[in-house]
Amino acid sequence: MAERQTAVLHSMTGFARAQGHEAGVSWHWEARAVNGRGLDIRMRVPSGFEALDPPARKTVSQALARGNVSLNLHINTERAAAAVAINDAALEALAARLSAPPAGLSVQDFAALLSIRGMVEVGQAEAPTLTPALTKAMLATLDATLAQLIAVRREEGQRLGDAISAHLRDIAENVTAIEHAASRTPQALRERLQQQVAALRDADATLEPERLYQEAALLATRADIAEELERLRAHLAAANDLLSAGEPVGRRFDFLLQEFNREANTLCAKAADIEITRHGLALKAAIDQMREQVQNIE
Repeated sequence: MAERQTAVLHSMTGFARAQGHEAGVSWHWEARAVNGRGLDIRMRVPSGFEALDPPARKTVSQALARGNVSLNLHINTERAAAAVAINDAALEALAARLSAPPAGLSVQDFAALLSIRGMVEVGQAEAPTLTPALTKAMLATLDATLAQLIAVRREEGQRLGDAISAHLRDIAENVTAIEHAASRTPQALRERLQQQVAALRDADATLEPERLYQEAALLATRADIAEELERLRAHLAAANDLLSAGEPVGRRFDFLLQEFNREANTLCAKAADIEITRHGLALKAAIDQMREQVQNIE
């Protein structure tokens, strides 16, 4: 049977950074994402830029389905030519006290005067104001950041999808091996049932035929793993459908794994010989390994 084409899954983990520039202001967004049951957005923006929070959260919620996302905005104001003011009156008063005339000040003397506190005042650059144009530019940079984050999550999701596909093939191989186990042939089942019925007779010679029939039917039912194998096949088909869905499937996959595990446990409990037990344990191991991958899926 040809393998089904697998759509690209998305991981919930990743990091991205993008920077922007507008009207003398430069900034960069940083986005970090890790696993989460739902979508949890934690955002930090500088004082004065709080108006970016609602549209930024909306953008993230439209781009991502699951994960704990930390989003930080960093502002870097360019150093503009600051206004420089010299206190001429104070400078002349100090110069007059020097032994040499003010006109004869050396460079060293002048530098010493300028170093006096309050002699030179440098204006501080004004903090940027969040204008509509700046808002638009910053949100565009956020779009670029999220695009990078999605690409990183998609790349990791591709690796997860390959790993999950390998686990599903492993599960299918073990199911097939159990289906064709020698102990499941009609003759082997009949011989085992005869042995169990004989053991019942030896244990209780007064056992009524009707009760013996009931016990034999119960033994046959307990030994039959056909339903478990059939459901495992159905779960395999459902898992492959999820892999090719092309949408966030992490929650559904997690629920499906619980069903996988339930059938595997029942099958192992019913195992009648070493061969089936061995494949049943391998089946459980593959399911557990697949769960580790599925927990990272968006």
